[in-house]
Amino acid sequence: EGRAVLSVFKALHRTRLAVFKDDNTALTAARLKINEEFQKNKNEASEENISKMINIGSSVETVLRKAVIQAEHVAEDRILLRPRESLLLENVPYSDTPRNKR
Repeated sequence: EGRAVLSVFKALHRTRLAVFKDDNTALTAARLKINEEFQKNKNEASEENISKMINIGSSVETVLRKAVIQAEHVAEDRILLRPRESLLLENVPYSDTPRNKR
């Protein structure tokens, strides 16, 4: 289980670097939160609890990777979205006219 914990820890940090790229405030906050959560639970002995926390960490990493998008206020009424390329490749382009189902 030690390897699984380390694997989730590293995955969260890799995802943090991609999701919050160039946003030093968010990068630092995410780093501190990840490290705090792992540090807080470093003495956990229950395999069941460790397994649950590994699943939670893995789920958090998935949500960050698949659902979080960067946005920046560039004017009072404008927001610049910065989707990662991996998000663009997974999404179907919007269409005003629905496709016919065959």
